[in-house]
Amino acid sequence: MQLAWSDMLSNQELSNVLSEYENEIKLQLIMQNEKYRRALHSPNRSTRESLIWEMISENIISTYNNELNWVRETRQKLFENEVVEEAEKMNYQIREIESKKYIELISTTEPLSTENDALDLIALCWEHETNAIMIHYAALSEDFFKLKTKVAGDIIQKFINYGIKVAAIIPQETIQNGRFKEMAMETNKGHHFRMYESKEEAEEWLLKKREGEN
Repeated sequence: MQLAWSDMLSNQELSNVLSEYENEIKLQLIMQNEKYRRALHSPNRSTRESLIWEMISENIISTYNNELNWVRETRQKLFENEVVEEAEKMNYQIREIESKKYIELISTTEPLSTENDALDLIALCWEHETNAIMIHYAALSEDFFKLKTKVAGDIIQKFINYGIKVAAIIPQETIQNGRFKEMAMETNKGHHFRMYESKEEAEEWLLKKREGEN
């Protein structure tokens, strides 16, 4: 309904309407993928019941993906220049090594600083069918390294909640700086978020399977 009457809006207002709708779809995709992930491990289901629920989940996820593609195509046709700017907000590459895939986030026009930024990355992971991402130092905001802002804790918790494995490449002097060193030591004991000085170390851990995984 909003889009049907949107010709009365300014370009900026119309762009905002489409952006808000796109974000809603991304959130729905994240939730549906998480439900699907959890359903794979649901107990007391027969083989046939598991298959039925798997097909239902795949259909729902496919519907949201189609809607997301439609929104992006609509934006592209309405605002070609703006779409280019939107695409450049995140400079990333899809890496595939021996059938394993991860996203390498090299830089962003606006450094990661909120939970919504984390959700955008989670949605990007689902879109490319991977649960692993490498984040370079340049993509992180200054507030990420200030514990009093709680930015790091909030972002890391989002990745943990949605089962995303993240390796951040951070200079040694930053990792060893003040109280941040304590958080780095703690996170590097876990299975979801770790900090490394080099891309090689980060990639090795990111692609390594945990014990018990197939």
